[in-house]
Amino acid sequence: MNLFQEKNIKPMLLEEQKEPFNSDKHYFEIKYDGIRALIYVSPKEFVIKSRNNKDITKKYPELKEIQKLVNFPTIFDGELVIFKNNIPDFSEILKRSHLTKEREILLQSKENPVIFICFDILYQQKELINKPLFFRKEVLNKIPDTDVFIKSIYIETQGISLFNKIKELYLEGIVAKEKDSLYVPNTRSHSWIKIKNLQTEVFYIGGYSEKENTPFFSAYLGEFQNKEFLFVGKVSIPKKEKIYEKLKKEHKKQSPFINFHEENIYYCTPKIACFIEYLERSKKNHLRHPVYRGTKKNK
Repeated sequence: MNLFQEKNIKPMLLEEQKEPFNSDKHYFEIKYDGIRALIYVSPKEFVIKSRNNKDITKKYPELKEIQKLVNFPTIFDGELVIFKNNIPDFSEILKRSHLTKEREILLQSKENPVIFICFDILYQQKELINKPLFFRKEVLNKIPDTDVFIKSIYIETQGISLFNKIKELYLEGIVAKEKDSLYVPNTRSHSWIKIKNLQTEVFYIGGYSEKENTPFFSAYLGEFQNKEFLFVGKVSIPKKEKIYEKLKKEHKKQSPFINFHEENIYYCTPKIACFIEYLERSKKNHLRHPVYRGTKKNK
């Protein structure tokens, strides 16, 4: 099988851990908040594939400039990112990914251009996936950066220092990759590790919904601002948690949120507080990737 001709690779994935670390055996990179993509490019071809192997080439016409960088069939792995004020803006790249009309896509390609942050090369005339990462980085480093193609910068040893720096900049996290790791498509490997810059705060439950024969329910979360209760998102919680039985006794029809109301939700007075871990807040002030971390005990 020729990887370039087949064009059906699914990318190598990462394990996750909470704490950053130092290591002489790893490269450390910034984790960019974007959309994973593989780019198949040669002087005659240009194809962008999503993480799930969908062809998304037409959505990002500005990236066709990458074709000028190669003389041979090449496969790049990286992240599609839109920067706002020098910070990756996930909501903007998400909007771009949902566009379907050619006119809108062309307009946004000029007003909100995408940059491909490249962190790996899987093919250049021949397969490189069975070569160690340090070798692949050497090959990749020979390709110049442009306005739309930027190689991911990496450092050695100092993973903790890099993580502390990205926390100051409110970036998503870091990635640690073993220098001698091979590229294993469609596999989640401990050779590659992501450490996210997560926040933890207390929020109140203002309602919940559930489906029969499932072990989880959805809790609708809010916070008080100037004595008003604002919706910030929902989180999945196991029904075995004690708060599930408490919420079942708190039904009310009227939503306590000033900015949210939907049918088929059991609302309640927001008095049950819980710890929620999340990545960041969206422009609408909604929590991204919230995870339930327990109930706050009343004093």
